[in-house]
Amino acid sequence: MTRIRKIALEEHFMAPGFERYSKAFLQHIDPAVYAELSGRLNDFDELRLAEMDRAGIDMAILSQTGPGVQGEPDAAAAIARAREINDFLAEKVARRPTRYAGFAALPMQDPKAAADELERAVVQLGFKGALVNGHTHGVYYDDPAYDLFWERMQALDVPLYLHPIDLPSIPVSFAGHPELHGAAWGWNVETGTHALRILFGGVFDRFPRLTLILGHMGEGLPFQRWRFDSRFAAYPHGIRLQRAPSEYIGSNIVITTSGVCSHATLAGAVAEMGAQAVMFSVDYPYESTAIAAEFIETAPLDPHTLNLVCHGNAERLLKLNTD
Repeated sequence: MTRIRKIALEEHFMAPGFERYSKAFLQHIDPAVYAELSGRLNDFDELRLAEMDRAGIDMAILSQTGPGVQGEPDAAAAIARAREINDFLAEKVARRPTRYAGFAALPMQDPKAAADELERAVVQLGFKGALVNGHTHGVYYDDPAYDLFWERMQALDVPLYLHPIDLPSIPVSFAGHPELHGAAWGWNVETGTHALRILFGGVFDRFPRLTLILGHMGEGLPFQRWRFDSRFAAYPHGIRLQRAPSEYIGSNIVITTSGVCSHATLAGAVAEMGAQAVMFSVDYPYESTAIAAEFIETAPLDPHTLNLVCHGNAERLLKLNTD
């Protein structure tokens, strides 16, 4: 197995006092596993760095684990708490700037406040973009009220990582099957649908330099590109886009491998989206760093593509100086 330099983009931590927001989905995890996860989420030194070193991960882009401030019902509290998370993370990154970088938490309850906090995090704290844990209490970001936020993000030239969250309500088709609600299926459906709302809502036409990152091999979207074009052409429902739907997936929408360690799926994603649209990630601590590292190091990709996926694309997108 060949060791190759890696940058990982979906790597989580828990800021002090934010455990209560995550209780809804962590309550289903075995108590012993939960205790181990908590230890890893709270650690920025021995555990995390040792695992990164064993896997050849040079840098991790850190983000608050879900749902974070998206779980806060009060807008004023969300604004204050997002600032609290970002200041906490900035201090951790400053201690190890060659190993860590940050994605900002944002109070999407208030689009202007989210734009202002993004600007503060990028300009003052040096963060590389933001990670938002899906919808905020059932509000989606294709809403025109968020155009001022997207305008600011485009001006700052940083990406938004759209991370999964619970469905705002459980569909009838999921009834009686709690195993479908979360990470195994429901989160993918929820996040992929949110990304499609942004696409079909014309956000990328209004702000063509935006970049949206999706984890988990793009939540399935890369593998439906042809069908999106075919069926949207047949049933446009009065929506007009400047490009075919598939053309946004691979340009405005890029993906990471987090939580999907399948060579066949990776090869398909690269074939569909192009070598510059796929990036390595682990989804620490919820997935195995060792398994993710072995998966990418044994991937059936040519050396140029492998280097792009492992670190080159992240360096370009996030403007990282890793020399």
